[in-house]
Formats: sequence, C-alpha cells, structure tokens
Amino acid sequence: MPKAYVFTQYGGPEVEAFAEVERPVPGAGQVLVSVRAAGVNPVDWKRRTGYRPPGAPAADFPAVFGGEVSGVVEQVGDGVEEFAVGDAVFGNPVSGGYAEYALLPVGLTARKPDGLSFADAATLPIAAATAYDGVHQLALPPGATLLIIGVGGGVGVAAAQIARHTGVRVIGTASAGKKDFVEALGAVHVEPGPGAADRIRDAAPEGVDAIYDLVGGSALEEVAGVLADRSKLITAADRETVARLGGSPVQRVRDRTVLDAVANLAVEGVLRPFVTLTFPLAQAPQALRTVEGGHARGKIVIELGA
Repeated sequence: MPKAYVFTQYGGPEVEAFAEVERPVPGAGQVLVSVRAAGVNPVDWKRRTGYRPPGAPAADFPAVFGGEVSGVVEQVGDGVEEFAVGDAVFGNPVSGGYAEYALLPVGLTARKPDGLSFADAATLPIAAATAYDGVHQLALPPGATLLIIGVGGGVGVAAAQIARHTGVRVIGTASAGKKDFVEALGAVHVEPGPGAADRIRDAAPEGVDAIYDLVGGSALEEVAGVLADRSKLITAADRETVARLGGSPVQRVRDRTVLDAVANLAVEGVLRPFVTLTFPLAQAPQALRTVEGGHARGKIVIELGA
C-alpha cells in the first residue's frame, strides 16, 4: 500500500506517524497524481495543532500532511478533459501531499512547464501563489516601498521577488542570520524585535507605502505604526491582529490562472523558488521540524523518487 506521513489526532509532533494508506481514487473533476515533490509550509504543522484556515473542514484522521505538490497524472476522474495520464502537473491536493499519491482538483491544478523542476514546482501552489495574490492585492505603483514582515520564509521570498519585478522597493524583517539571504533578493534587511519600527524608519525615511505581514502577533504590532494607510496592511498569518490594526487578510484567488502566472515567472527567472533543503519522504519529520522551528530559509521540499 502507498505510504504517507500523517497526524492521527490534534496535538504536537507526538501525534505524527508514517502510515500505509489506500491509493486514492479520483472523483469527478479530480486527478490522481504520483507525487514527485511536496512543499513544506507552516500551515502544515499548524493544521496538526487544530488550526483550520477559513472555510477548511475539520481533519479526517489519519490526516495526510501537505498542501502543495507536483507530480505525474496517474488517473483522471469523470469529466476531466484538461489533463491526461502522463501529464506533469502541480497544484493543491485535497488528500494531503506528504504521500506517494495525491488527489488534486482540476481547478487547482496546472501543467508543469518543461523548464521547471518538480521540486521548484512544488513550492508554487501555496507560497508563491499567496505571495502573488498579496502583491497584486496591494497594487503598489513602481517606486513605492513595501515592508514584508518575515521576508526570509517561502512566501516572503516570493513576495519580495514579485514586488521587485513590478518596480517596488522592498524592506524585509528577518533574523540577523538571514541578512545576506534577504539582500540577495534585492531587499533591504531590517532586524525584528524591539526598536524595529525605528530601524524601518531609518531604512525608509520617505515612508512605507504598504505592509505584507507573514508573522503576525507582536512582530506585526511592533511595526504597524510605520504605515499611515491601514488599507495597505495585509497579512497571511494573523487575521485577528490585522483586523484590530485596521488591515485585512490576503485575498486568495485560488485558481489555475495564478498557478500558471507564478510558473511562468519561475521559468522566466523572475521568481526563484529558493529551495534550500530537500528531504526524502522517510525524513518528513525532519523536514517539518525545520519549518516548525521558524528558522528555515526559503523553501523546504520533500522529494519522492520517480
């Protein structure tokens, strides 16, 4: 039976386990994919603790980790005309992604361009797509200044590159150890923590035009005061805090057009996924701990053999 990495109830790492699961069968409007790579994201471990994104159903245990994959179509469900067996694709699975097989809805599945590796493609459906949606929601003109809180993670890395491509100046908060990494993105690095607001003002004496938050909590509260127009404050991390501060969550588009757009940016070299570590499925716990620790640079990916 196919293998998967799951959580058996809500809790900490102790509820995680490897499991043999039934090979999924695609329903109408779905494709079954033989997974080649799965992106690892903070939302993965947050789901294990009981967190549910707005509109998401409760977990059906054992629940397979992972919300973004790339792979090859093995079977198509009724009514599927967009894809055929053998197509290389990437997208958001309905059945989890840390597994040998995953089900994907056709509306959240796109063809993988030939010039894009499976590992890089697996970073796009959550991190890059969230970054793309947020940057376009802010709709800043060339020359504007964007502050990204938590620029060193997967979404921040993608958001910095997409914003820079549109002519926007980027300032990003990240730990001191990520300074060179942040600057390699073309962003101005600022250390978070006490005094961060003053450091941001020093880096942007002309002011900050928008904030894209990827951390929430005290990190967001510490620096929100540098932004006068709170309609330009968005978050992908903390809806409660951003609402109290007068901002709003990132409005996700969630369709194939965004997946195609970020894939094209990646192929063109505008968007580098920055996959900094890869793990085999057998080391899924280590991959998840790397992200859960909050110190990962760029994207972490689980790779499965062809």
